[in-house]
Amino acid sequence: MKTLLRIDCSSRIKGSHSRTLADYFEEHWKTANPKGTIIYRDLAKQALPHIQNNTIEGFYTPIEYMSPQIKEATALSDELIEELKSVDEILISSPLYNLNIPSNLKAYLDQVVRIGHTFNINEKGYYGLLEGKLAYLVTVKGGVYKGTFMEPYDFQEPYLKAILGHMGIKTQELFSLEGSTNQQTLEQNKVIVENTIDQLFNK
Repeated sequence: MKTLLRIDCSSRIKGSHSRTLADYFEEHWKTANPKGTIIYRDLAKQALPHIQNNTIEGFYTPIEYMSPQIKEATALSDELIEELKSVDEILISSPLYNLNIPSNLKAYLDQVVRIGHTFNINEKGYYGLLEGKLAYLVTVKGGVYKGTFMEPYDFQEPYLKAILGHMGIKTQELFSLEGSTNQQTLEQNKVIVENTIDQLFNK
């Protein structure tokens, strides 16, 4: 039985295109995994703190030298990492804010990208510790980026793929909805993305 961690970060609770597409993916996932479990983490409803100095200190402090204050400062990171380790697949839905991911998703990633826990380093460089996990990304952009002069300004999708890969998580599929501020473009592209999700689960 698979476990899916769904992470939403759009500030819009209602009327969010990224949440709607994540709902569409989730329904297909539940049909394909009737005995599966879904863990929900909504970063707009449950905001996470940005990492502080004592949190960073804790990331680099051996456990035997941790003070009670340092343990408290890293407790949230410990919890989020254990949650991430417990799942088989991850679904992240993200709008594009100012050319990148929302700050609440960045705050989450800063808590879980942690040396000795989700990645490590040796003489050959960095390597991920969460290999075997798959990620599905739902991204939404107000404008059209791919194939236009705006494409180099899209730091959302490259960053998500890179940071997940840094932890050893493979991005299995990326569902990108562009042009959400234009109703006609939105409807056309939404059909394309939904068809892509359909095809994924009908293989």
